[in-house]
Amino acid sequence: MKTSTLVRNGISTEIVDLISRLVDLIPGSERRCAMGDVTLSLLDGKHRIAENVFGWNRSTVEVGINEFKTGITCINDISLRVNPATEVKQPKLLADISAIMEPHSESECSLRTTLLYTNMTAKVVYDALVEKGWTVESLPTVRTISNILNRQGYRLRTVAKTKVQKKQQKPMPSLKISDK
Repeated sequence: MKTSTLVRNGISTEIVDLISRLVDLIPGSERRCAMGDVTLSLLDGKHRIAENVFGWNRSTVEVGINEFKTGITCINDISLRVNPATEVKQPKLLADISAIMEPHSESECSLRTTLLYTNMTAKVVYDALVEKGWTVESLPTVRTISNILNRQGYRLRTVAKTKVQKKQQKPMPSLKISDK
């Protein structure tokens, strides 16, 4: 029967919990390097066992092992992970949305902000785009159109109802009773 790496190296569950908590406190790329160091020192460099024991991603541990061995830190470019906005991917869509929204938009009466208020919802804009010739497959969802409208400065505002003014009661003429 094959013994586990933990039993062979004399590692208890308390030590595993302690190492997991300590590595979780380390930020950024230093965490990967610490994972690699722990894996090399305690688990004979076996990243799959580190995945099972500590719950770490084995590809992250493998990168951490290479970083620890070479001393070269891999740089994360998180900005490449972001999906570009729909307006960037489909500029014609933004032009069509603006053409639909402009006649139905108004600015704030005091002109304190640059926001444009409208009573058109994202669903109405979606339907107008379909009428304009866009296919349903090429259009983003209604929620995405709502996000586009918000990013472009359009705000949904319900039309304020006018308040009914109450009739002012005329003061009653005072009756003077004469003593004749």
